[in-house]
Amino acid sequence: MLIRNETAADIPSIGRLISEALLLLPQSTGTEAGIVERLRTDGPLTLSLVAEDKGEVVGYLATSPARVGTQGGWVLIGPLVVLPSRHGQGIGTALMKEAINRLRSTFRGAALVGDPGYCSRFGFRAFAGLGVADCPPEVVQALPFDGSEPRGELIHHRAFGLNQQC
Repeated sequence: MLIRNETAADIPSIGRLISEALLLLPQSTGTEAGIVERLRTDGPLTLSLVAEDKGEVVGYLATSPARVGTQGGWVLIGPLVVLPSRHGQGIGTALMKEAINRLRSTFRGAALVGDPGYCSRFGFRAFAGLGVADCPPEVVQALPFDGSEPRGELIHHRAFGLNQQC
């Protein structure tokens, strides 16, 4: 398996993968592939990684700029998706490790909204005072690279359709 930057030829496969993988989640809106397309069109994708196996895109991870309250220098990880038939094979882990490795020298920290059981293995955790409106506090997590403690609303790019925007 190869983790690499997306190419233009990957874009249709990425869209299908995001839709297929996230439709399994009860909170999916079916609009997630459109979010990535808007991030790509607006230019704020800081990373757009694919996991390729035998010429097939089997996993995807995107990152985009974010703020925590008034603190800039944060990056949002998401979505992170793996082809459902390939779950449990380490693809998501490989994508996450590669992303963190690439982001660590450039950003203050990374944040995400995700499963604490999964994300904690990479060092993500919830912080008192870190949040996203209408999200349970335990799923809003951060991994500070500079040792700081994030406090405030996690502000996403407008592509995510939230009221507060980065």
